[in-house]
Amino acid sequence: MEKAPPTKRPRYDTALRAEALRLASESRSTLAAARALNIDAKRIYAWQKAAQPPLPADPGEAAEVRALRAANKRLAQELGILKKPSPSSRIPRPCDHTAIH
Repeated sequence: MEKAPPTKRPRYDTALRAEALRLASESRSTLAAARALNIDAKRIYAWQKAAQPPLPADPGEAAEVRALRAANKRLAQELGILKKPSPSSRIPRPCDHTAIH
């Protein structure tokens, strides 16, 4: 069986990208814009994400994230301790009972 030659990804010019973003924002439906322009909707979603300006970094948010990560680590350790079986439960014991039929 012969392999198909690799296909190149289509290149879209900036005018088409701008038109796709405009259509998606006007119709409020990225899927409708993708259908109208015969473009994969995932590509338009990626263009929308790339066009959004990055959110400004909040210094208080970084401290909150550090505190939450520390609390998460502490709770994970506590959970690990609680899940650890006690040494007495790990000792194999012989079966004391006999089955009566």
